Amino acid sequence: MEKRVDVYKNRGLHEYGDVEFADNVNNKYPIDNPEHIRAAWNYFHMPKNYDKYSEFDRKIIKNKIIKAWKEKISPDGPPKADETF
Repeated sequence: MEKRVDVYKNRGLHEYGDVEFADNVNNKYPIDNPEHIRAAWNYFHMPKNYDKYSEFDRKIIKNKIIKAWKEKISPDGPPKADETF
């Protein structure tokens, strides 16, 4: 995953602390607790957000969010997890 030029350096760390992120290069989409996981899923699926990533990076981020959801929320995973962008 590449560093994005539109992201403020360390903003995610300042807002959320040292947590796991679905995009760990840019510290975007925290996936450390159920509230953050649900928010990550919803925000990442907005075209204005996922359009900033390559198809390969989208899959990585999506899979990390799905994995966290299954571990911390429900083994069924998030709604519409099988849909592509």
